[in-house]
Amino acid sequence: MAGQVEFARMNGLGNKILVVDMRGRTDKVTPEAAVALNADPATQFDQIMAIHDPKAQGTDAWIDILNSDGSKAQACGNGTRCVVQALSSETGRKTFTFQTVAGILNAQEHEDGTISVDMGKPVFAWDKIPLSEEFFDTSRIELQIGPIDAPILHSPAVMSMGNPHAIFWVDKDPMTFDLERFGPLLENHPMFPEKANITLAQVTSDTSLRTRTWERGAGLTLACGSAACAAGVSAARTGRTGRRVTIDVASAPSRQPLTIEWRDNDHVVMTGPAEWEWSGKVDPVTGTFIRDAEPEVRVN
Repeated sequence: MAGQVEFARMNGLGNKILVVDMRGRTDKVTPEAAVALNADPATQFDQIMAIHDPKAQGTDAWIDILNSDGSKAQACGNGTRCVVQALSSETGRKTFTFQTVAGILNAQEHEDGTISVDMGKPVFAWDKIPLSEEFFDTSRIELQIGPIDAPILHSPAVMSMGNPHAIFWVDKDPMTFDLERFGPLLENHPMFPEKANITLAQVTSDTSLRTRTWERGAGLTLACGSAACAAGVSAARTGRTGRRVTIDVASAPSRQPLTIEWRDNDHVVMTGPAEWEWSGKVDPVTGTFIRDAEPEVRVN
C-alpha cells in the first residue's frame, strides 16, 4: 500500500522513539524505512513503535517494534509509554492493552502524566533467555571483559524481559566505563545466540540504582525501559535492594527517574514519563517524511 501515514517523534527519558500510526493498513514499516529514518539526524531513533489494528480480542492495538538497524525488537518499555501518551491524547482514554511478539502489555496513564506499563514476568531459565550454555543459576554467570585476574566487567545477572538482558554490577558511576567499546563485544558474544542488551548498574542506596545501557540493535541509548526492569529485578533477586526501586538513567541524570516494582504476582511494573516532540507524515516503505507545520507563536 502506498501513501504516507501519521507519525510522531517522542521520547521516554531521552530514549528516542518514533510512533508510527499503521492502523487501517495491512503492510508494515520496512527495515529499509527504519534505516533511512535513523540516518537522518531529525528522525534518528532508538525504536520505532508501529501501531497496528488489534489482532487479539480484548486488545487495543498490535505494536510492531523496530530497532534503528531495521531489526525487530520484542519489547520497549519507554516506547510503550510513548504509545500510551499518543493514544491517550487522541482518545482521552487512560488505560490500554497492547499485544507484541513478547506478549500482552497493560498500561495506564496517571493524573500526574506519568505512565505505568506492566512489562510481564521476568524469565530466568537459561534456555528461554536464551543462552548458548546451560546455567542453573542465572543470577550470576561466568562471563567477563578484561584480564582474567583483573576483569573490567564480570559475572552478570541474565534474564529475559521479553528480550535478553545482561546486568553487570559496578562499584562506580556507569558513565566512567567505556561502554561504547565493550557494548558491541558483549551484545554479540557467543553466549547470547539472539544477542543481548548490556547494562551497567550501580547500587546508590537501598532503594535506588544508576544504570547505563548498550541496547541490542540500537547501541548506546539515553534510556532503556526493559533494561531498567531487568536491573531492578536483578537487584532484588541478588539481595542488593528490595522489590521497588527508582532508577537514575546515568546518560540523562537531569530527567525524572524510572520507578520499577517487582510485584508479588511476579509482574514487573515500570512507571515514568513520556514526551511529545513533533509530528509529521512518513512513507513506511521508504522512510521519506515531512514535518507538520509548527504553530505560529505571536508575542504581543
